[in-house]
Amino acid sequence: MIENEQQLKRNFGFFGTLSLVIGTVIGSGIFFKQGRVLQEAGSTSMALLAWFVGGIVTLASAMSVAELGSEMPQTGGIYIYISKIFGKFWGFLAGWMQISFYGPALIASVSYFFSTLFVTFFHLPAKINFGIFSLGSVFCIAVAACILIALMNMLENRVSRVFAIMTTSIKMIPIFALIIFGLFFGHAGATSSLVNLFANQIGQGNFGVAVLSTLFAYDGWVVISNLGGEIKNAQKTLPRAVTTGIFIVLLAYMGVSFGVFKSLPAKEIIALGDQAPFHILSGAFGPIGGRLMDIGVMISVIGTLNSKILSFPRVVFEMADKGQLPFSGFFHTLGKHSKTPNYATIFEIVIAALLLNAFSSSQDLSDWLVFVSFLFYLLTFVAVFIMRHHLQRKPHFSAPLHPLFPTLAIAGTLFIEISTIVNAFTDPTGQQLFGIIVSLLIVALGVPLYYAKKIYKL
Repeated sequence: MIENEQQLKRNFGFFGTLSLVIGTVIGSGIFFKQGRVLQEAGSTSMALLAWFVGGIVTLASAMSVAELGSEMPQTGGIYIYISKIFGKFWGFLAGWMQISFYGPALIASVSYFFSTLFVTFFHLPAKINFGIFSLGSVFCIAVAACILIALMNMLENRVSRVFAIMTTSIKMIPIFALIIFGLFFGHAGATSSLVNLFANQIGQGNFGVAVLSTLFAYDGWVVISNLGGEIKNAQKTLPRAVTTGIFIVLLAYMGVSFGVFKSLPAKEIIALGDQAPFHILSGAFGPIGGRLMDIGVMISVIGTLNSKILSFPRVVFEMADKGQLPFSGFFHTLGKHSKTPNYATIFEIVIAALLLNAFSSSQDLSDWLVFVSFLFYLLTFVAVFIMRHHLQRKPHFSAPLHPLFPTLAIAGTLFIEISTIVNAFTDPTGQQLFGIIVSLLIVALGVPLYYAKKIYKL
């Protein structure tokens, strides 16, 4: 462990942490997944059930991580949990996965999506000229967004806390608008024949694929556990914020889906695809409604980007604290006044920028993340049983009906992993299989690094 007085500030209370949970999960998926889930499920009833099942699996996962967080309320999240339960080697690989690929790729993916929306909204040219050379507008705006949010996160973490609360509050406006319009003004939509659809179309969809789509939309909340060292009374606050946040997200996803289904016929929702929510608000409030929806989504995505850039450098910082990284003293340095891991933040942003330059779309990046990240989620959920066995008592936060929730979390994770493998081998382009192999190879690169650091004291 690095011997100095570097210590993060505990500036996140319950509402700040809750805002980060909600803001991390609710990015763009809530606005763009209804058509895909409806098409896969085969009916509005089954689509709503898919959102509910995905939410319950996610809530079970959150309950499981909350148990671990209540016993290990430290910076680092699953890196710490896996290190303490399965040993330093597996913990290192979990941390390495997050800081070398998963975290930067998520940052790159979210910033790319924000940039795409930004360029379209302001009708920017495809290329931006810099004298003798030019760069793509999407790439430039994405990198600029990463840098600006990173600079903000180099200030005291209370600034990030306030930003998280503001963006989460604003992103709820279009969500409430869709829910309220659907409930009170949507009379000729997909749910008008709800009973008939349930009776006649239950066997026509692929319910498993629909649930898988919702689970991807619910993903991302676990990174909040990385901030355990900056949360006030983390032993109690982290479990409460994570479980409450996921429950609110579940209600929001169900509400938005019901609002969309009640406002438009099923065939039109599928035909409109990603544009269905924009079409509804444009019809309700005219062109200004559509523009406000665009702004709401951009704010939603930038709030998610803030959560990612805030969270992942903390894993770099904690691994450096344990002396597990080359130049650990450098990465363990905090800002003199801000007490934030600024060098670790720069490290993550540089990798994210390289990934942005290497990939042509945010979808390419996000598709690669699923398999390897959920492998370590699986270890985390198994760790709940091991921890309870060693404790010989209930943890400080104890999920009810044990072992129901960790069992559901494990089942949901296995479903995602198996489905991803099946889809990879049936994908005619071979991109998914290629992504799985590359992501596993990146994790494998951590093995020689771990032993080189251990043997040669790099």
